[in-house]
Amino acid sequence: MTPIRFRIFIATLCTVAALGGCGERAETPVVAVEIDTATTCDLDGMLLADYPGPKAQIHFKGEAKPAFYCDTVEMFNTVLKPEQVKPIQTVLVQDMGKADWDKPRGNWFDARTGIYVLGSKRRGSMGPTIASFSREADAQAFVATNGGKVLHFSDITRDMVDLSGGAMHDSKM
Repeated sequence: MTPIRFRIFIATLCTVAALGGCGERAETPVVAVEIDTATTCDLDGMLLADYPGPKAQIHFKGEAKPAFYCDTVEMFNTVLKPEQVKPIQTVLVQDMGKADWDKPRGNWFDARTGIYVLGSKRRGSMGPTIASFSREADAQAFVATNGGKVLHFSDITRDMVDLSGGAMHDSKM
């Protein structure tokens, strides 16, 4: 191989490596899947369209359909579990600064970029929920009306999204 051909070969090899062409495929951009009257929660089978508050969908790598959640608390609980090993491609939530709280449709955005309100008086499908917003100004306006604390995705911890309550833990029954 001549020195010029060798340089061209190395330059080509470097370009292919830089573009990720070494056996890795580029991920297909994720498109939100809209809920309908038959869409159910992957954790409990509840019909998403029947309940108020923000919904979520997790797109796992290699799976054609997203996993739906009737509440952002369930989504965070799933994402933050230490035993969660399925690779996640994207997590989407609804922007409650744009969506109707009682019948939320559309307005999906990347959950990791969101602003959240924990501890408001508004309720979702499972009771207390974490309201999701794409803009901090909308989250602050929500807090002024409904109370709560503004958080970023990375501020939310497992103890804030514990799902271990329910009838088994109800001492008043």
